[in-house]
Amino acid sequence: MASVKEKKNTRAKSKSDFPKETYMEWYESMLLMRKFEEKAGQLYGQQKIKGFCHLYIGQEACVAGAVSALEKGDKYITAYRDHAHPMALGSDPKAIMAELYGKATGISKGKGGSMHMFDKENGFFGGHGIVGGQVPLGAGIAFAEQYNNTGKLCMTYMGDGAVRQGAFHEALNMAMTMKLPVVFCIENNGYAMGTSVARTSNVTGLDQLGASYEMPSESVDGMSVIDVHHAVDRAAKRARAGEGPTLLEFRTYRYKGHSMSDPAKYRTKEEVEQYKQRDPIEQIRQEILDQKIATEKDLAAIGDKIKEIVAEAVKFAEESEYPTAENAYTDVYADASYPFVEV
Repeated sequence: MASVKEKKNTRAKSKSDFPKETYMEWYESMLLMRKFEEKAGQLYGQQKIKGFCHLYIGQEACVAGAVSALEKGDKYITAYRDHAHPMALGSDPKAIMAELYGKATGISKGKGGSMHMFDKENGFFGGHGIVGGQVPLGAGIAFAEQYNNTGKLCMTYMGDGAVRQGAFHEALNMAMTMKLPVVFCIENNGYAMGTSVARTSNVTGLDQLGASYEMPSESVDGMSVIDVHHAVDRAAKRARAGEGPTLLEFRTYRYKGHSMSDPAKYRTKEEVEQYKQRDPIEQIRQEILDQKIATEKDLAAIGDKIKEIVAEAVKFAEESEYPTAENAYTDVYADASYPFVEV
C-alpha cells in the first residue's frame, strides 16, 4: 500500500471525480486498520500485548480521508489512540505490532508501546499520552513549517475530551493570531472515556469552539471517508495559501470501549448498532461495487492480502527480541552540540 509520500493530492469536487485508485486505496487502508486492530484486541486478551491499548475500530475514515488529501512533507500528530494513524501514513504494520509487543524492532524501539508511536520518515510526530498535550505541539510544528517557509502543514488530531483542556484554547488562539498552517481535527466519538459530550458542556457541536478565535470551522461526517477528504482538502488549501488554521470536527464513533479495560456499559447496544449501520468501510465498499470499480472477487482478494499482512506482523512481533537493559540509556537525549561562550 502506498505511503502518503507516494500519494497524489486528489482535488475532487464530487464522488465521480475521484480516480478509481483512490477508492481502492481507501478501502485497503481502512480494512488494514480494522483487521490490525481486531487482531490487537485478540492478542491483548491473550496477554501478548500488555499495558494500555486503545483501539480505533469504527474511526478509520477520519485517518484515510485525511491522508489522501495530504502532500509529501506534511506533518502529523495525534493522541494515544494512535495505531491506525502511522499505518495510513505508510508505516510498516510489522513495526507497529512489534511496538505493541514492546519489542526492540518496534516503531519506537519497544519503548513507547501502544500510546507512543513515532515515525519520522513518514512525518508522524507521535501519539501522546497526555490529554490535549499534543495540541500545542502541533501548533509548534506548524510554526516551524511557517518559519522555514516549506509550504507544508501539520495535521493535529485530538479526542473530544481534549477540547476541555486549556492548552487546546491557547493553541487555537496562538495559531489563529499567527496564521499557522495547522489543521486541528477533533475526533468526536461522543465520549471522553465514559463521559458523553453532552455531560461536559452546553456546546455539543464542537466545531463551534473555533468561533471564539474567528477560526474557519466545520463539522464533518467522520464515518464518510469522502466527506473527510473534502474537508481536509479545503483546510489544507487555506493553510498552504497562508490563510491560517482550520478546526474540523469529525463526528465519528468507536465500536469498542475507550480502552481494552473499558466494558463500555455507559452505551446501549442499540446505539452501537445504529452507528455500525453507517460503517465507513462498508460505505466505501458499496461505493466501489456500485461504480463497478472492482468486483466482489477483487475485494475478497484484498481481504486475503490484509489477513496475510496482519499475520506476518504478528509473526514478526513474536519472533523479535525485547530491548536489552542497556537500551534504557539510549534515545533519552537528542545528539547535539551546543556552542559555549567563554567569559
